[in-house]
Amino acid sequence: MINKMNVNVASEFGELEGVIIHTPGLEVEEMTPETAKRALYSDILNLSVAREEYTQLKGVLSKAGLCLEVTDLLAEVLKNGQIRTDLLNEICNQENAENIYQELAELSPDELARQLIQGVPINRNNLSRYLSNERFSLWPLHNFLFTRDASMSFRDEVVIGKMANKVRDREATIMEAIFNHHPLIEAKTLSAQKPGSLPVGKNLSIEGGDFQVAREDVLVIGTGVRTTAAGIDFILETIKEKKEPIRHILVQELPDMPESFIHLDMVFTFLDRDACMVYEPLILGTNRFHTIHIQVENGEVTKISEEKNLPKALRKLGMDLKPIYCGGSKDLWTQEREQWHSGANFFAIAPGQIIGYERNVYTIEELNKQGFEVIKAQAVIDGKAEIPKNGKCVITIAGSELARGGGGARCMTMPFCRKKVDW
Repeated sequence: MINKMNVNVASEFGELEGVIIHTPGLEVEEMTPETAKRALYSDILNLSVAREEYTQLKGVLSKAGLCLEVTDLLAEVLKNGQIRTDLLNEICNQENAENIYQELAELSPDELARQLIQGVPINRNNLSRYLSNERFSLWPLHNFLFTRDASMSFRDEVVIGKMANKVRDREATIMEAIFNHHPLIEAKTLSAQKPGSLPVGKNLSIEGGDFQVAREDVLVIGTGVRTTAAGIDFILETIKEKKEPIRHILVQELPDMPESFIHLDMVFTFLDRDACMVYEPLILGTNRFHTIHIQVENGEVTKISEEKNLPKALRKLGMDLKPIYCGGSKDLWTQEREQWHSGANFFAIAPGQIIGYERNVYTIEELNKQGFEVIKAQAVIDGKAEIPKNGKCVITIAGSELARGGGGARCMTMPFCRKKVDW
């Protein structure tokens, strides 16, 4: 029997104890080239290949800590009659699907969990539905394999995201139900979907791909097409309410294009106490995108100032991180190509022990030059290689298909419990 776990995340790289994932299912294939744009994809994926690759990620994560699946957690939550009723009411009201509430309410918890994620096909049992151009009454959650975005762990709390696109709202609603009601997880939630009386302005959105925990007192947040200034103000206001001695938010502005820059973790991720992965042209290059330091003391903003870049801003706060270049340091074109396929997007299972795509060969070579042992995920899963106890390593997973979905290892993982880092 697994003991109840408290949410606790005070860094991006503390030793992993608990993580939530979602193995891609039929929802990934329920799109066409015509509907892919609405689903926020630039391409359509082959499910069998994507699942095969995802199995490598899950296999490594399962060796590192407790690895939980969204569908299993949701099914468990749906066994409670009142929670089930409340969740269905919220989802059906959000998506103008009140007419299918009763048929959903009659499903078993397992089947209901599956349909809430994979979609509810339209029942063409009247003229309006027969003539409808829609395929679903509730659309599939095509993006749920990227569990990072809908919720964000910070210390003992979970921020429930306000998604930038309505097609993803249900993901946040489901994650909120899991963190509020699953018997295995103890968490306090803060909902950006329902900011209440906090003065955060209009157009609030915040997603986990932009939200990084540098240290217990330092957050790094990207602002661009998925996370707005109002979304960061929501985080700022919640920090102010706590009236703690001193806290810092570093804000990195991101360009609207190309689409591979949708989140901060596509251009910057923490690897260790002393190392980070960067897409050099954006993070370190001379450009017009702001890096801003917000300092909060005892419930008041005491400083807002511009910094040269993220690594320099972190250095001022006592975090001296060596930037390692996505795509290597020699060729701009190679950097661009590998960034496009999530070459800057790594997930740490412990300090200096990270997971990323093997397809980004120049990035992996650069990591190796900086002392990271390269280990294939399948070798770890088969027991032919071991994750070193203390040494640095990069565990490579296949990504020919998954990378086409627009995210990497960090995007596909939602850690809710990590050990404290010995600074």
